[in-house]
Amino acid sequence: MSIATNSGSPAAPAGDELAQRSIAQDQFLNLLSRDEAARRFQAALSMRPVGEDIAPLGESLGRVLAQTLQSPVDVPPFDRSLVDGFALRASDTAQASEAAPLRLRLNGEQIACGYAPRLEVACGTATLIATGGPIPRGADAVAMVEQTDPDGSDGVLVRRSAAPGQNIGFAGSDIALGETLLRRGGVIGSREIGILAACGIARIPIYRRPRVAVVSTGDELVQPGEPLRPAAIYDSNAPIIAAAISENGGEALVLGAVADDEAALEAVLRDALARCDMVILSGGTSKSAGDLTYRVIARLGSPGVIAHGVALKPGKPLCLAVADGKPVVILPGFPTSAMFTFHDFVVPVLRAMSGLTARDEVAVEATAAVRLLSDIGRTEFVMVALTRGENGLNAFPLGKGSGSVTSFAQADGFVTIDALADGLAQGARTKVTLFDPDVKISDLVIMGSHCVGLEAVLDFLSARGVSVRSIAIGSQGGLSALKRGECDIAPIHLLDPRTDIYNAPFLSDDLILIEGWRRMQGLVYRPGDSRFEGRSPVAAVAAALADPGCLMVNRNSGAGTRLLIDNLLGDARPGGYWNQPKSHNAAAAAVAQGRADWGVAIGPVAQAYGLGFLPLREEHYDFAIARRALEAKPVREFLAALRAGDVLRRLRDAGFAPASAPDQTGAASCE
Repeated sequence: MSIATNSGSPAAPAGDELAQRSIAQDQFLNLLSRDEAARRFQAALSMRPVGEDIAPLGESLGRVLAQTLQSPVDVPPFDRSLVDGFALRASDTAQASEAAPLRLRLNGEQIACGYAPRLEVACGTATLIATGGPIPRGADAVAMVEQTDPDGSDGVLVRRSAAPGQNIGFAGSDIALGETLLRRGGVIGSREIGILAACGIARIPIYRRPRVAVVSTGDELVQPGEPLRPAAIYDSNAPIIAAAISENGGEALVLGAVADDEAALEAVLRDALARCDMVILSGGTSKSAGDLTYRVIARLGSPGVIAHGVALKPGKPLCLAVADGKPVVILPGFPTSAMFTFHDFVVPVLRAMSGLTARDEVAVEATAAVRLLSDIGRTEFVMVALTRGENGLNAFPLGKGSGSVTSFAQADGFVTIDALADGLAQGARTKVTLFDPDVKISDLVIMGSHCVGLEAVLDFLSARGVSVRSIAIGSQGGLSALKRGECDIAPIHLLDPRTDIYNAPFLSDDLILIEGWRRMQGLVYRPGDSRFEGRSPVAAVAAALADPGCLMVNRNSGAGTRLLIDNLLGDARPGGYWNQPKSHNAAAAAVAQGRADWGVAIGPVAQAYGLGFLPLREEHYDFAIARRALEAKPVREFLAALRAGDVLRRLRDAGFAPASAPDQTGAASCE
């Protein structure tokens, strides 16, 4: 495409506009498949350890052996006694018995550990020896002290015959001279250190840990511990990336956050490449004018950018590059995307550079609890929590999005949906790749509406050794999961508009309702807003509906609060109605930050965000439980927690009103 320069043609675009056009054209033009991107990236690298080093034995824990090691000595280095007793000649005791013990004359020395024997054991003699003591010349067995009796000051009576070699540990019986101890590529643990120490090896050949620079990019980043300015976020990626580098054999050098300034970023990256074996950036890969990181990477060294854009979800904007033999990776800025792409693309390279073997993938089979939708054309990873159901494990998606910090930490593993599939059907059996091979399925699974008061109950259970998996999917979602047998308890707060009764009308005959606590729902608004200040809830909503510029924030479909809001609004659909966050906190934050003018939340959340509060009605936060599960020990522990004094105190302190002490007989139930 050429740009005309004659005076009769339109003016040429300004430099910034050209740059923006170039960015838009260059981004993601050659979207690669996951496998092809990984193949090209690894083909451009040596995929070998970065070097060797020598570590003192005491500093070798967790390091990777660079050489196969053989023992330079026998272990033990001499024949030694395995018991406390008497070193003797076995032939002398052939006729010894309890009825006719045999007397041997004692030699004039006692052999302890570290003592080199001087006297030979001749026929008819014995030498007192301690466990671990060297076997003296002439002896070929040791009689246990329990099988002997003293006989004067210079004799011992042996009451049982001994066989040659009895109670003797021979030289090299544990480790022989020249025997292979540890092989190259093995990771040194405490047991390996013990073996090396036993062989007298003090200096250990190890692979050098690859040094990996970690750079965060973006004007919006603030370092943890610093005040959070408006529209900024804390840099959570750098710490988790640094920890993952250490877990996979690397040594992280965190260089902090760099603003979206091309010259400054290039200077930091060139310095990082000079000092490190690998550079990992977080952010600066997506299709926006401020993200120019990949342009800098392209000119840092040959061959440059290998892949920019991978048919992967999450992780599409990943950028893989090599600068003169050193890998440079630009991870997406969102935490979940960053960690998935790190483990999928960076870990194999990092482990090869550190001398570690490839990571073993451990997978289990589970049933998809709900239908999982996917876009055809790119591989999709879906993080899941595992719960135990009637027919084995269930995989429940943690759908908080790639921007979620907690999803990766809370997930047990992930399901991979092939690029040619449009999803995974509910009830389908699927492979779940585990993040931790030692994952433990929780004793108790709670799915439904989340409340900050629930934390008091969960803390109580945790202190008593009951592991709990809590997944916030809304009241109606929790009831559905409970009916499918995917959870043990469903917290709910559903108001039936026909009966004006909470929760009980929504239960089937096979469920029982356990009363929890009461919490006040109300309108939340910024203090001083005359449309709400000093008014009744009905008058406040009327004033809000009368003002076209007054924006509300709603709640997600299926939430108990949503039913309350819809009942309040009737047929009205004011501005902001379709803004539907999934928690009280998110609704309160929208109002506090000025993105909405009013919403509905519980009193403790309104107080935490400094908002005005107009009480609507006391809401019942209760627990639905399957009748068949009432006798299960974890469920009984949960019911006990609801009655515990510490839990009740915490609930009251947080602004909740506990219901009457719940028990199975007094629980409200749907008969």
